[in-house]
Amino acid sequence: MFYARFCKTRAAAASLVADGFVRINRQVTEKPHARLRPGDVLTMANARGVVVVEVLGLAKRREAAPRARLLYREISEETLRE
Repeated sequence: MFYARFCKTRAAAASLVADGFVRINRQVTEKPHARLRPGDVLTMANARGVVVVEVLGLAKRREAAPRARLLYREISEETLRE
């Protein structure tokens, strides 16, 4: 979440996980170090609402925003209803 720029800091990302606001493949995760793989669906609740994304790739370090955007694909509500 931190590398893909959903959170400003690693601590903020860990806090979201610890507070139960993150799901991986519909399962609540309580571990900030949980492993993600391409194809996983990540659901996050934040101040702007709920964000659902499919993981397309992983990064070894934090990149510029345009490159970070290539790591995931947003899934719309219409796609979820199908």
